[in-house]
Amino acid sequence: MFSFFKLAPLVGVLAGIPSAIADFDPASQSNIAVYWGQNSYGQGTGAFMQQRLSYYCENAEIDIIPLAFLYSINKPLLDFSNQGDICTTIAGSSLFYCSELEADITTCQKTYGKTILLTIGGATYSEGGFTSDAAAIADANNVWSWFGPYNPGVARPFGTAVIDGFDMDFEAGNSNMPAFANQLRSLMNANKSKTWILSAAPQCPYPDAADGSMLAGAVSFDVVWVQFYNNYCGVQSYVPGAYSQNSFNFETWDTWAKTVSLNPNVKIMLGIPANTGAGSGYISAAGLEGVIAYSKTFSSFGGVMMWDITQLYANPGYLDAIDKDLGGSPATVLSTSTVPITNPTTPTTTPTTPATTTPSSTLTTVTYIPPTTTTTAPSSALTTLTTTSTTPIPPPSSGGGGDGLVNPWNQCGGIGWNGGTICTGGTICILYSVWYSQCNPS
Repeated sequence: MFSFFKLAPLVGVLAGIPSAIADFDPASQSNIAVYWGQNSYGQGTGAFMQQRLSYYCENAEIDIIPLAFLYSINKPLLDFSNQGDICTTIAGSSLFYCSELEADITTCQKTYGKTILLTIGGATYSEGGFTSDAAAIADANNVWSWFGPYNPGVARPFGTAVIDGFDMDFEAGNSNMPAFANQLRSLMNANKSKTWILSAAPQCPYPDAADGSMLAGAVSFDVVWVQFYNNYCGVQSYVPGAYSQNSFNFETWDTWAKTVSLNPNVKIMLGIPANTGAGSGYISAAGLEGVIAYSKTFSSFGGVMMWDITQLYANPGYLDAIDKDLGGSPATVLSTSTVPITNPTTPTTTPTTPATTTPSSTLTTVTYIPPTTTTTAPSSALTTLTTTSTTPIPPPSSGGGGDGLVNPWNQCGGIGWNGGTICTGGTICILYSVWYSQCNPS
């Protein structure tokens, strides 16, 4: 995920929102996680600048808040954008002590029941992992001493406050990461003081290039919030009403959860940008309703993750709509069929011979009726969606007109893209990955 560095100091706290107790529930499909720490909306003053953590914890609709980021491990470095400006340096350490965060983490947990995680990595992480498994284990022990159970003999960034777990968010290749994550898992399993959470935030192309070694059945994660944005497989590629999705690949990740994951009960959360500027592939609340209903048909679905909290608060009504959608019923499942899981190199519908690393597992194609705002469709209408149909599913909209031009905020390139490449409205085609480019303001 993107990292935005320090801006102006915090100057005020807005009026609170009615509170409620809420935290991560592994049995629920309605969890909401929102990242805090990067002031992604970019405001240095005013209502939409990043506020102190406890302000957001008052929001009853948010369950989990990962703190982003610990962006260097061997030489530990934290970045919380404008909130880092009110912390103080720890003598003899590259870390800093944050008294406000110490108080807020405890308040969030005890008063509002939130799950507070520390995210390790981010887009600016550049260490490339560890030189050996032994080095990875040693650094995991250090991270545990800094942020795990309180130890009065250790200088800790959050003082006596103890987070609820760790979130792995790596955007580039790395070495010996499973040993690091497994050591944290072992330390959490051995400590019975609370229910600990270990999460990961891979990008949606499967297998993930950066987190793949941990996700290949090597580490037991409690929840994985897949970044369904900045790539061809994001929520913007969801085709309403289609019984099988060519690009949007929640089904692939559901299969991973059931056949590859070391924890067969892991939850998969739908990771999305919370506003137009939070990442490519943003879709409106109205468009997201069908995506959530479709995703809820998979038993591994655990809710929605958003990047990030400042973008979300600058997008009024978005959180309310998502919370409402998560509280609704899943789309009606009509039938299933078993098809092989693929390890794609391009987002095509005609796969080549699988690579030797392709997992020997299957996935279930779900046929369903998307949600509507009208009364239940008559039974005769259901016969048009069956898994025996040979009618090809249309590709995602190019977001442009008949002249082949691409409107702002729509896809304009990427491997397998056959739509327009010329942006309109004063926008330019921005490369986000080899899979996805989007028309954004210059």
